[in-house]
Amino acid sequence: MTIGKVRGTNAMGTLGWTTVRCRVCGRLLDLSGQRPGSRRFEHVYACPKCAKTLGAYFCAADARALKYTCPFCGSKLVNLTEAIASASE
Repeated sequence: MTIGKVRGTNAMGTLGWTTVRCRVCGRLLDLSGQRPGSRRFEHVYACPKCAKTLGAYFCAADARALKYTCPFCGSKLVNLTEAIASASE
């Protein structure tokens, strides 16, 4: 076993660790807020109760259409990109 040569999908820099799909439209969303090489900042919303079990992540357009409430349990959606940005500062 070699130490320090983690490659493939288990590597920490892989987009699979930070990429989720919107439950309504199926669009790929990046939890860090920006895709590599992009200057556009996107907001990702999630239900605090259903995100772990159902993968309830939503893009900004679908969150607005749902009036920022979860369609599964009815709780308020949380903006994940603002929480990640404030935790990194």
